[in-house]
Amino acid sequence: MKRFLSGDEALAEGVRLARPQVISAYPITPQTVVVERLSEMVESGQLEAEYIHVESEHSALSAAMGASATGARTFTATSSQGLLYMAEVLTYAAGGRFPIVMMNANRATALPWNIYGDQRDSLALLDHGWIQVYAQDNQEALDLALMAYAIAEDPRVSTPFMVNLDGFALTHTYENVDVPEPDQADAFLPPYQTSNRFDFEHPVNMGYSAGPEFNRYFKYEAHRAMLGAVEVIAEVEQRFADVFGRRYPGLIEAYRTEDADVVLVTLGSIAGLARACVDERRAAGQRVGLVRIRYMRPFPARELARALAGAKAVGVLEKDISFGAEGTVFTNVNSALQQAALSVPTLNFIGGLGGDDISLDQMERVFATLENVSRETSRVVFLGVNDAGLGETAPRSAQPAASPRAAQSAASPRAAQPVSANPAPAEANDAEGRR
Repeated sequence: MKRFLSGDEALAEGVRLARPQVISAYPITPQTVVVERLSEMVESGQLEAEYIHVESEHSALSAAMGASATGARTFTATSSQGLLYMAEVLTYAAGGRFPIVMMNANRATALPWNIYGDQRDSLALLDHGWIQVYAQDNQEALDLALMAYAIAEDPRVSTPFMVNLDGFALTHTYENVDVPEPDQADAFLPPYQTSNRFDFEHPVNMGYSAGPEFNRYFKYEAHRAMLGAVEVIAEVEQRFADVFGRRYPGLIEAYRTEDADVVLVTLGSIAGLARACVDERRAAGQRVGLVRIRYMRPFPARELARALAGAKAVGVLEKDISFGAEGTVFTNVNSALQQAALSVPTLNFIGGLGGDDISLDQMERVFATLENVSRETSRVVFLGVNDAGLGETAPRSAQPAASPRAAQSAASPRAAQPVSANPAPAEANDAEGRR
């Protein structure tokens, strides 16, 4: 059935179809709509589940972990500071190999206080043992809710799973979405069964300590399970295509990269704009391509190396920065190139921080810069801040004057401070006013 849904609502529909038995909920913008819709589904009888309204994000994930330890299929959701508040429990859930599915609405982290979307929250927690996937649109958000359970609950994986949606760009934007029928979803996703659970007839030890002589084995097995998820993801996507008729490309989506001299790598909803820019430049005779990373964990090192092997320049555009170094995605992409012994110039473009708009003009200048990468340029470029001269194809003296914003960005320390014509709206749904 076609429905006009926001990203939050689409993901909630996917969760409903997955039939979780326990939902633990705590509101935080822009995630709140997900747990609101699920509460309505439980209240109306559309979804048979225990709905627990807890007192914090830390408790939300703790409750999900406890329920998962009984063998229940569980769901929770969060965003930004809420995800950071959960950080302690993330490692507990991963270490306990509990296949919890959690939605994260990507949002900037404080300070400055900001409710808009970038990806610094989830990318800061890549090392906490969770599978991480990034949706491009609302249909993919719904479909990932179903696939996440099938992947996480596979005995070869048994690892918690984080589905990331760009805050507001997806969570609050409406699109036509195909919502499957429940019998289709049931055919795709059987009821959850596991031996990793409390059993009073056959007691097991769970949540135990492991000293230096044993700890390394548990971490090694968790690492192997994450790597093993690559095969399971491919199998689940094939089964999803067989049941629903929609096919997904695996860990990455390579678009027009076969003969590309220049390739831009990115993730999330901004890939749509990048794809449109690729098409425009292809029409003008320029050989450019796009790689959209779907899964940041397990990281697609081999897939990226294959997609980027023929490129003469690679750019990474991300809504993230690891302060004092570079973008986290850029670090991972460079590692993949190094492992594959590929020597190619790479540039890091940081944009969209705090929900800042990435414009078509900026995207075009990013591609123009990559097409002339031999020109001396900054290794890390903050769009709208230190990007004066971005995209120049001739000596600077022959170029038009920089825009007033770019000139101010280059000359004034104040340019690094966030400026918005629209004050951030109050968050009525956030408890204690701390977000």
